[in-house]
Amino acid sequence: MLKKVNHARSLFFRKRMTITTCALPLDLPPVPVSHDNVTGDRKSLYFPLLDQLILRGLFPSVQLLMRAIISKSHLISDAISAVEYVTFHGMPLDLNVLGSLIEKLVRFNEPHLAEALYLDNFIARGVEPDLSVLNSMVICFCQLGKIDEARVHFDRIIQLESFPIKSACNAMIRKFCDGGMVLEAFDYFLGITSLQIPMGLWCYNLLISKLCSNECFGEAFEVFRLMRGRGFPATVHQYKSLFYGLCKRGRVIDAELLSGEMESDGFFIDRTMHTCLIHKYSKSKMMKMATRVFMKMLKVGCEPDVYTYNTLIYGFWKIGLSDKGWALYNQMLGSRISPNLVTYHIMISNYCKEGEVDRALSVLKDMIHLNFTSIHSYTVLISALYKESRLSEAGELCKNMLDRGILPDHLLFFIIMRMCPKGQEIQLALMMLQAIIVNGCKCDPLEDLAHSVESLVEEIARKDLKLASIAFGICISALCETGQLDTALHFWDKMVSVGAQPLLFTHNSVIKCLCQKGLFEDAQSLVFLMPEKGCLPDLQTYLILMNELCKQDKIDLAYGALDQMSEKGLKPDVAIYDVLIGCLGRNKRMYEAEDMFKRMVESGVDPDEILFMTMINAYVRSGRLREAGELFDKMVEYSVRPSSYCYTALISGLMKKNLTEKGCHYLDQMIVEGLEPNKVLYTSLINHFLRIGEFEFALRIVDLMCMNRIECDLITYIVLCSGISRQMTSTRKTWNFVNKTSARARELLFYLLQQKSSALGPSRLFKIPSNSPKEMKSFALKLLEKIKDNKFMPNLYLYNGLISGFCRANMMEEVYHHLELMQRDNISPNQVTFTILIDGHIREGEIDSAVNVFNRMNAEGYYPDRIACNTLIKGLCQSQRLVDALSLSLTLQKRGFFPNKSSYEVLLKKSCASDLNMYAFQLFEEMIKLRFIPNHKTRSWLLYNLCRDGMIPQAKILYDFLINNGKSIHKEVEMLIDCLMR
Repeated sequence: MLKKVNHARSLFFRKRMTITTCALPLDLPPVPVSHDNVTGDRKSLYFPLLDQLILRGLFPSVQLLMRAIISKSHLISDAISAVEYVTFHGMPLDLNVLGSLIEKLVRFNEPHLAEALYLDNFIARGVEPDLSVLNSMVICFCQLGKIDEARVHFDRIIQLESFPIKSACNAMIRKFCDGGMVLEAFDYFLGITSLQIPMGLWCYNLLISKLCSNECFGEAFEVFRLMRGRGFPATVHQYKSLFYGLCKRGRVIDAELLSGEMESDGFFIDRTMHTCLIHKYSKSKMMKMATRVFMKMLKVGCEPDVYTYNTLIYGFWKIGLSDKGWALYNQMLGSRISPNLVTYHIMISNYCKEGEVDRALSVLKDMIHLNFTSIHSYTVLISALYKESRLSEAGELCKNMLDRGILPDHLLFFIIMRMCPKGQEIQLALMMLQAIIVNGCKCDPLEDLAHSVESLVEEIARKDLKLASIAFGICISALCETGQLDTALHFWDKMVSVGAQPLLFTHNSVIKCLCQKGLFEDAQSLVFLMPEKGCLPDLQTYLILMNELCKQDKIDLAYGALDQMSEKGLKPDVAIYDVLIGCLGRNKRMYEAEDMFKRMVESGVDPDEILFMTMINAYVRSGRLREAGELFDKMVEYSVRPSSYCYTALISGLMKKNLTEKGCHYLDQMIVEGLEPNKVLYTSLINHFLRIGEFEFALRIVDLMCMNRIECDLITYIVLCSGISRQMTSTRKTWNFVNKTSARARELLFYLLQQKSSALGPSRLFKIPSNSPKEMKSFALKLLEKIKDNKFMPNLYLYNGLISGFCRANMMEEVYHHLELMQRDNISPNQVTFTILIDGHIREGEIDSAVNVFNRMNAEGYYPDRIACNTLIKGLCQSQRLVDALSLSLTLQKRGFFPNKSSYEVLLKKSCASDLNMYAFQLFEEMIKLRFIPNHKTRSWLLYNLCRDGMIPQAKILYDFLINNGKSIHKEVEMLIDCLMR
């Protein structure tokens, strides 16, 4: 039979059917007995009948018989045989026969033959097809995947004010869905439904499933509603598609209502659906709703499993309700459900979050006993030990982890890198790469770590490309951390050349390093090109980018990155808003900060405690203390309970504005709520009173801090050293305490702080030094010794504070002595250190030495920041080296740095004094572009010089600008302008 069909096809293509209008003669000659070139069974009953009809000239009957033969044929070969038989005898076929044949070909899945017949006999001859042919061709084109042609023919049926057949409608909707054009399928479905064409249940199932998969939940519910209106019963698959779709969108309340409707239809809500509801409620911190679903689950006899308990326990611990979390944990054990790896990891994370690291370590021992291993649990524990300064334990735990054969990852490396002293990043990377070779590649360890990083990553790449991505990421991150950008990019190229895929972590490390080098355009380009590398930027990527931009006060570029996030469909989280609002607050752009806060809330992102602290600090910095207090009180509306750190932020801000009594009010409120003042608050108060010169009272607070058994940490000592450094002056100046706080306010503050103290007395931990720089120096050195006695490792901030103090006291020998001590402790100077040295030499009038330090800063790879540049510019101006100052300003502008307003004022003033009026006018134009307006004296001086030297066009520009902006001018200069204008 197959051979017959193939032969029929060949004849069909060789001799196409045609339509003719010519009449056949009635005296047709007898048909030959032999039909060797005709396919089909010669013994078929219809061949003799066709012969008789043709011989008698009954052509309409022939056409009717052909239509009957085609429609009744069970095999496509029979229909084609009949057509070939008739055409062999020169009998034309009318449109109805051809239409029936096309319909038969489509029904028997022969769309190519149907299309050829249609194109030759209808399209090529300009014959208008009837509705039957149009419907058949809709199905034909759908079978061929030609959806546009099918759409044209379907729309033609509608234009004829007729109805497409059901099979054509089915074909259209199915082809749209298969081609991913789900919304087009939905639109056609609505049109078909409006024509009252009944669709089968499969169509509703298909549309609901596809619409939910494409997150078109509104359209899916419309289909579901129409289906129920037509009397079709809903299926469990439809309910689940809609349920999980709503959960994915975060519409958990609607999802629960749908589950109730599902139950009313007699379907059972299984454990997975209950757990999904609990997870979504827990994620939204709606724990009462999550608990209610859990209780309902138990009531209907749906037994929860370990995943259900894990979800609920994690939700309670996440919002700080540890007691309820533990109650559920015990309930789980009582139900004889064994904890799994996730349960133990949740317990460890919660203990570490609450500061109970020892309990977390005991849980880890239980995990090891049960042969559970998790790199994530080790990572959380190592990070917690590091935060508690238990560095030796953290190192030992890391060693034990590697000895147990657990493969390290890039996140663990990142955390340990933060623990290690500066300069040991490459050595740590070597150790991690060695562990990857042993634990990941299952190879023998290399003899020692003298091998270069490059040889180690090449060895890993030969074994496993997936591990190579981690290995390259670790070494690139280490190089970026040490500022070796060129070498990091070399490893990047090598990673790509061996076929390893850069991880998101690797991209983020390079982006951060590029930003720190001031290469913001390159960093943004890398973010833009990440999708082409198969790695999509995430929130952490944009957080890194915006954080570095905001550190350099490039807020406009940060806004651009925020818009880029929106274009990529990423929703900023609270951390990104915190960075932006913090930058706006530092620059006292409070109206923009408030708009950003409002934008965040309107987008559905709830502020956390850190963001509230950022906004409160911004209000305090701008002097808007009333708004700061109102925002603090509003925290309760967002279900954020102020912690001691939030109280500290507000109290410190009020103290800085000398509103001590108002600060005492919040301190009293803090104590009433059961929150005790911590070392952060004490350190903040000590710093404040040192800044305003109330040295004796600051040391009284230090004594009280120790009496309340709150140990001074390194930050406290740094604050003390910095306070002393600020008080150091040369012998030409006098030491003086400036009391800016009333005695009543100070005593009230002291009374509130000492309420918890067990012992009070006049004993002092520190003897107050006299006003001589010698005693201040001695006091600073004693502090340094005390820090080392307490086994604190002096850090960069401490040394910078001491060096700054000695610079203020014009004791440059001591400055370089402590710089040498700092380097002996393996602490490298940073940009702040060099800036302090530059300022110190400028104070001494040693401008050449200051320039040498600036050049050394560049040579050692510490790119000068704004503060360093502005410091040197002012120093050059003070030393009458204006040309050098202007040259430095121009050079820095090419790198994207502009002088601040005070530096521009100095440059403008010195230019006017030197009669460099053209340079002075250019400086004025730069200031205006940066929204800096020169002060009254300088702008009048510049205007006078321009008029005096005949630079009238420039003088007119300056004059018009000042008048339009309501700025005053000296009367003498204004009179000169009037004379020139006349």
